[in-house]
Amino acid sequence: MEQRPAFRATRRRWLAALLAAPALTFFAASPAHADALDTIAKSGVLRVAVPEDYPPFGSVGPDMQPQGYDIDTAKLLAKAMNVKLQLVPVNSENRIPYLTTNKVDLVISSLGKTPDREKVMAFSAAYAPYFQGVFGPPDIKVSGPADLTGKTIGATRGALEEIALTQMAPNATIKRFDDNNATIQAFLSGQVQLIAAGNIVAAAILARNPPRRPEMKFVIKNSPCFVGMNLNEPRLLAKVNAAIAQAKSDGTLEAMSKKWFGQPLPAGL
Repeated sequence: MEQRPAFRATRRRWLAALLAAPALTFFAASPAHADALDTIAKSGVLRVAVPEDYPPFGSVGPDMQPQGYDIDTAKLLAKAMNVKLQLVPVNSENRIPYLTTNKVDLVISSLGKTPDREKVMAFSAAYAPYFQGVFGPPDIKVSGPADLTGKTIGATRGALEEIALTQMAPNATIKRFDDNNATIQAFLSGQVQLIAAGNIVAAAILARNPPRRPEMKFVIKNSPCFVGMNLNEPRLLAKVNAAIAQAKSDGTLEAMSKKWFGQPLPAGL
């Protein structure tokens, strides 16, 4: 029997609807990606992985409370998000797994950026100085490798700064010591005029409040720290970057650097 055009059209629409139904059901059942910033706002808590045994970035103070540059940065970001802060102590080995397994929302733990890490996590703008440089008292005028000619510089044998300085300043007199403590003591006792070291070593010297106070002369190698977060969280990344930019522009990070490292922020951080 011949089917009428109206009937055939109705059947086509019915079949199309029937075939589309499973697809619609599938897409409706697929959970939407949870936005991290919304999750933080809803919970009212920002969970941050921080160091507890790596001063001046993070350590336990005399009052048994966490303190340090990274702790202050975590407080700054929680305030910017208008949420409470939950600090989660970590070490260098478990800080990234804590993030990728959703135990924390952010990692603020003197974290450097590497190609391998960028495969599993996203990084904010730089928030903290971490570098190797040449330091010395205010009365010694040095602004670059060329100014080291005729100067004596203490360095730890085999350290990155010792190797780099040997290449950068072939006319400098570099006195090499077996460990950081010996290098520090040589500077404090006046055996050397300057010291090549990491900025946290200089901070450790300043913490002793010595007569010879090392100020930064120039940077040998810059390896700043970044806030780490999970991939594909553009709103959280934008929020963190905006808070860091504000803290740079209003002098908050500068004050934190002077407080914890005894030095101003390096130019271009």
